[in-house]
Amino acid sequence: MKTIIINGANGYVASHFIIKLLKHKYKVIALVRPSIKFSSTERIKKVLEENSYGEKVNIANLQVFNYSLLHKDFLIPQEQLEEIFSEDVDYFHFAASLKYNLKSKDEIFKTNVEGVENSLKIYTKYATKNSRFFFIGTAYSCGKIDEPFQEKFYANQDITYFRNYYEQSKRFGENVVKNFISQKGINGHILRLSQVVGHNQSGVTKTDYGIFDFTKRVHNLASRYPYETVRVKINPEATQNLIPINTVVRYLLRAVNVESLPVIMNFVSKNQIQNIQIINIINKILPIKIIPVKFIAQNDFSLLERSIALGMSFTGNYIDTNIVFETKNLDKIMSTSKDEPNEHSVYKMIEYFINNLTQKKKNR
Repeated sequence: MKTIIINGANGYVASHFIIKLLKHKYKVIALVRPSIKFSSTERIKKVLEENSYGEKVNIANLQVFNYSLLHKDFLIPQEQLEEIFSEDVDYFHFAASLKYNLKSKDEIFKTNVEGVENSLKIYTKYATKNSRFFFIGTAYSCGKIDEPFQEKFYANQDITYFRNYYEQSKRFGENVVKNFISQKGINGHILRLSQVVGHNQSGVTKTDYGIFDFTKRVHNLASRYPYETVRVKINPEATQNLIPINTVVRYLLRAVNVESLPVIMNFVSKNQIQNIQIINIINKILPIKIIPVKFIAQNDFSLLERSIALGMSFTGNYIDTNIVFETKNLDKIMSTSKDEPNEHSVYKMIEYFINNLTQKKKNR
C-alpha cells in the first residue's frame, strides 16, 4: 500500500484525511510541529480523536515526526528523511498560515511561500522519481477576479488584486510549485479548496472559519442582547462556496488512487449558497434578527451594529462575492454530484455549531 506523507497534519482537513487514509490501510507519515504543552505524537492523537466522530482510529500504520517547516531538512536527521522517502510516496503540503492582515504579512509569506519552497527542496532532494507532490491551495487565490477562475496557473500580482495577504501568499505558493515542475521536473499538483465546512450528512462541524466565524459573533451578540434587530452590511444575493469536509476527504482519497491527474483542480462546490439563506438559518436558530443591507454608510450604524461590523475584518471581504470556479479538471476524475451542500445541510451544520457554542458557554 502506498505511503502518504502529510505536513501540517494536525489541521482540520489534514486530520480528517489521515483518519480516512488509516481506515483504508494506507501507511501515513505525519509531520507535526510540537507545541509547548504537547509532543507531536500527543498533538496528532488528540486531533484524530476529536475528529473521528466517536470511532476508534487504528494508528498502527501511522508514524509521527517532529518537524520545523522553515529549517533545513525540517530539522529531521538525514537518515530518517532517507528512510521516509525510500519508496514512492504522495506528499501533501497542508502547512499554512491562516492569518490575513498587514500586521502578519511577514509571517504569512514565510509560512505560505518560503515554507512551500523549503518543503519542495526537501521533496526534490529525497523523493523517488515516481513520487508526487500535492500543494493544498485555496480557491480564493483567484483574488478579485471578474471572470471564471480556471484550473490553470495565474501570474503573481500585487495586493490590490486580492482581498487579503492570505490569498496573495497562496497564489505565490502555487507559482513556487509551478517553478519546481518546470525546472526540476517534479510530478506536482495544485488542489484548491474553497471554504471547508462541516459534515454534509451528520452536520457535525469542527471548524470556526468563514460563515462559522460570523455565526459565532452573532451568537455572542444574541446572548448579550437577545431579541434585538441588527443590520449587517452584507449583500443578501451574494454567494458562499462551501465544500463539506466529507466531500474534500473523498476528493483527496480519489487523488491518491488515480495515477494520472491534472496539474490543477478546483475542489469547489457547484451549488453555491446565498448569504440570505445563511442569515435566515441563523435568525431561525438564535433569538436575534439579522437584516442584511447591501448599502449602508458607517455613520448610519447603531453602536451595536458597529460592534459587529468591527469584528468582520476577515469575513467582510467575502460578503459580496459571486465567484465562478471552473471544474473541468475536477470533473475528469471526480464524481461531483454527491454531497453538494444545500440549505438543509447548511442548517444542520450551523445548528450543530451553535449548540456546541451554547454548551461550551454553559460549562464555563
